[in-house]
Amino acid sequence: MNPEITGADILVRCLAEEGVEHVFGYPGGAVLYIYDAIFKQDKFQHILVRHEQAAIHAADAYSRSSTKVGVALVTSGPGVTNAVTGLATAYMDSIPMVIISGQVPSHAIGQDAFQECDTVGITRPCVKHNFLVRDVKDLASTMKKAFYIATTGRPGPVLVDIPKDITMDKAVYDYPKEVDMRSYKPVEKGHSGQIRKAVQLLLAAERPMIYTGGGVILANASPELNKLVDKLGYPCTNTLMGLGAYRSTSDHFVGMPGMHGTYEANMAMQHCDVLIAIGARFDDRVIGNPKHFATNPRKIIHIDIDPSSISKRVKVDIPIVGNVKEVLQEMLTQIETAETKQNTTALASWWKQVKEWRSKDCLKYPTSTEVIKPQSVVQKLWEITKGDAFITSDVGQHQMWAAQYYGFDKPRRWINSGGLGTMGVGLPYAMGVQMANPDATVACVTGEASIQMCIQELATCKQYHLTPKIVLLNNRYLGMVRQWQQIDYGSRYSESYMDSLPDFDKLVESYGHVGMTITKPSDVENTLKDAFAMKDKLVFMNFITDQAENVWPMVKAGKGLTEMLLGSEDL
Repeated sequence: MNPEITGADILVRCLAEEGVEHVFGYPGGAVLYIYDAIFKQDKFQHILVRHEQAAIHAADAYSRSSTKVGVALVTSGPGVTNAVTGLATAYMDSIPMVIISGQVPSHAIGQDAFQECDTVGITRPCVKHNFLVRDVKDLASTMKKAFYIATTGRPGPVLVDIPKDITMDKAVYDYPKEVDMRSYKPVEKGHSGQIRKAVQLLLAAERPMIYTGGGVILANASPELNKLVDKLGYPCTNTLMGLGAYRSTSDHFVGMPGMHGTYEANMAMQHCDVLIAIGARFDDRVIGNPKHFATNPRKIIHIDIDPSSISKRVKVDIPIVGNVKEVLQEMLTQIETAETKQNTTALASWWKQVKEWRSKDCLKYPTSTEVIKPQSVVQKLWEITKGDAFITSDVGQHQMWAAQYYGFDKPRRWINSGGLGTMGVGLPYAMGVQMANPDATVACVTGEASIQMCIQELATCKQYHLTPKIVLLNNRYLGMVRQWQQIDYGSRYSESYMDSLPDFDKLVESYGHVGMTITKPSDVENTLKDAFAMKDKLVFMNFITDQAENVWPMVKAGKGLTEMLLGSEDL
């Protein structure tokens, strides 16, 4: 008979059984038995972050940039509450993760014990599921369920809360081979009849449009999407979360849609007669005002693993619930044998219209030899990395410029917070990406406000020899806040000016890294080249950019996709 082992040892063996290679975390009293078990094993590496929020963000990016499951470990009370922002960030973007939290001993739960909080209650709204382990005999099966729930159906973070006494108690280790949960049976295969209707509608379309989101990337369905678009020859747009799902260098790609999307993408979304949404959810930042979006009649096909996302904001005509990869595979097969033939004449006329919209060149911006334009930095970043880097970003103007001007041809290369819009993610995201992809080129595009929210993680980078290149687009403002204040609040810049910034060069150097400040446009290219040549160094490039530069185009809140502001002249 197998000997009994502690709950802490059971947990560590469960993680090893799942093939976990890295765990991001921060120790505390409630998880010390777990940390002791980690010390005694050699199956995975623990990464000591400097703040629990960064542990979740790093594990999140670890998952986004690979097909692995991100794992984080935090202690009870403030350890968990510090992690909540990271949980909500991952939940909004459907990222598969498993988070282990310590809890006070079982007998102390509900007694206002030291470092106690209601972890299950606090995290319930921002995780796919959570567990409180009450018996050490249930720990192994709970961990198996956690990984299963996190990675199947619509993915998401799953939290397992483990009281300290459970990590001390002993039981026989017995990790289940399979999971069978009566209450959780996600649908994988789409309905063939619905797929057939969708194919017929697509082939008969005169003004078709392919609209794709992060679900394509999460389902690893980029190869199928590229085949579909290339075969049909239709215009394709990728949302902020879907960038890279279809290659940006193709002429069929019309750019990103939505609030800061391209003119041609938004006009095509609004004026198409058949719209197929693949792994996208008609987010408010994508379609603008739903009533305005509905004014132009069109037939809508919606493919999504989550039935609750279908017809949630926009009524659709042909819903298809299923795994995007499997649905697209069947769709491609059915297109081969379909009797309906494409209307090539109508398609040519539609492309003529799309190219006319594209000719507006809505991403063009005025260049300067006096001040650094942030767009030009991103463009040079794309050129120097040959479009093959992993790009993480924080949230704000710099995020939009990175999305607009760095062309992504591969999935899982663009790592950003889309749904929650969390400032501070950029640096810990870069850490997670590099841990998952140790030989890759990693760059973090950030702002001077965002970077300071998790800047302590420069210490983590130093400890673990992580060498992302930090591209700071420093305009000395909360840039996106300032832009909205200029446009909607009469240029009353309430608390958006950053008038006490650190000397970033000295700050970065104090952590043991390389800092550079760049003020001249003529120095941008060589600085980037020099930084990426230092492969074994974290290089922090502080680009002092044009303070007045705005992100264009822009669809204001409450407006429709055709009511775009293309520049300051439209104000």
